[in-house]
Amino acid sequence: MIYQSTRSRELTVTSTQAVLEGLASDGGLYIAPCPEDFDWKALLDKDACTMSAAILKALLPDFTDMDELVQKGYQGKFAAPDLTPLAKVGDRYVLELFHGPTAAFKDVALSLLPRLITSAQQVEGMKGDVVILTATSGDTGKAALEGFHDVPGTKIIVFFPDGGVSAVQRLQMVTQVGDNVQVCAIRGNFDDAQTGVKETFAACEKMHLPGGAHLSSANSINIGRLAPQVMYYFKAYADLVKAGRIAVGDKVHFVVPTGNFGDILAGYYAKCLGLPVGKLVCASNANDVLTDFLQSGVYDRRRPFYKTTSPSMDILVSSNLERMLYLLSGGDDAYIAELMAQLKETGRYQVSEALFARLQEVFACGKCGDGDASAAIGRVWQEEHYLMDPHTAVGWHVADGFMAAQDDEAPVVVLSTASPYKFSGAVLEALGEARMDDEFAMMQKLHEITGAPVPENLAKLQQMPVLHEDVIDKEQIMDYVLSQVKAWEEK
Repeated sequence: MIYQSTRSRELTVTSTQAVLEGLASDGGLYIAPCPEDFDWKALLDKDACTMSAAILKALLPDFTDMDELVQKGYQGKFAAPDLTPLAKVGDRYVLELFHGPTAAFKDVALSLLPRLITSAQQVEGMKGDVVILTATSGDTGKAALEGFHDVPGTKIIVFFPDGGVSAVQRLQMVTQVGDNVQVCAIRGNFDDAQTGVKETFAACEKMHLPGGAHLSSANSINIGRLAPQVMYYFKAYADLVKAGRIAVGDKVHFVVPTGNFGDILAGYYAKCLGLPVGKLVCASNANDVLTDFLQSGVYDRRRPFYKTTSPSMDILVSSNLERMLYLLSGGDDAYIAELMAQLKETGRYQVSEALFARLQEVFACGKCGDGDASAAIGRVWQEEHYLMDPHTAVGWHVADGFMAAQDDEAPVVVLSTASPYKFSGAVLEALGEARMDDEFAMMQKLHEITGAPVPENLAKLQQMPVLHEDVIDKEQIMDYVLSQVKAWEEK
């Protein structure tokens, strides 16, 4: 299988090279056609790890030890034995993706990505460390740090928007131990951090880094981050079959709270592999650039940026949408390059009528403000005794509208992306309680009210010292990276 850049089909690599590089040298994202002969039905009676390995062998075929990588990546790290359990909640289902080591859905991919990178280093005979650069809107940062810390042959630098993540998300990152990790806040928003990281990749492509280091990414711009997420769509479908809710071949709708479009793109990959996915419903918060795009065909990032109670979705430039447009345009790399150039130069683009029609065949969409998300948390707790975080609540609210408009009986699955304890203040307010100044007091109060257990990895944050206090301007990202790589090399 040959991977190529979304912006130039002449720029090709193997799957191991795509994972190592993360971002293509022309600024595009690596992508390959989905295998056409994938036996998805054979996976439905398998456990999550076996299912994951089979999917990844199909999508990343140059890795020769995928079964071992998957077993070692997940073994002993998840509180749920089946990794991503499916819960029946009222008239729909909730796919719980938060049982990993950092209580967020990113753990499913980032428990595995470090092993993919070290394996790819061996396959490619790469000399020098791989330096992971990651911009995070909240959850990716800690999940990447947890996955990469002290992994031989790797270093990792994580950038997050100062004041733009929850208190718990920040603590998870700035308390991270490891001789190969660095965490830095950016004066700006997530898009500023993500743009700075992309520009650093582009600039360093022409440079020789100290010690022969190579840059790569742990964001879902890296196909090695995105591919492991495909598994949990198959897992949810298999659970519905086992529960007798559907027969093999019946369709299932998935509602996905998303900002960077990676989580929902994984659902489209599942569909391309044969899974009977009905609609993929894109759920946005007040930063509704994706919802507007899916309703109009016009992508316009020139709009107010809002800080919301679902900060991991506070994004106006959704990187993975580029892969989706490439796939639905039939691999028209020149057209995608043109659209991305328009976005960079003018802040907007409009897709063709034909491409817009294909998008609407695959996707539905909806948006949800903080007030509606809070109301959903409170209502679902009162009616179903089920506790949601604000991101999941965005998905739940959008699912309300989607289900009201549907005329079929296909089940609806809402992806739950984080533990409610990562956002205790917002959840407490939704339950009619007052916020407190102390994040851990709020966790304890939420536990007392609901009885829901506090994830151990969050509870222990209170005793951990802050190890990373750097704050820089967005224009300083490249200099910061080069300085840090040099410092590591001199140790």
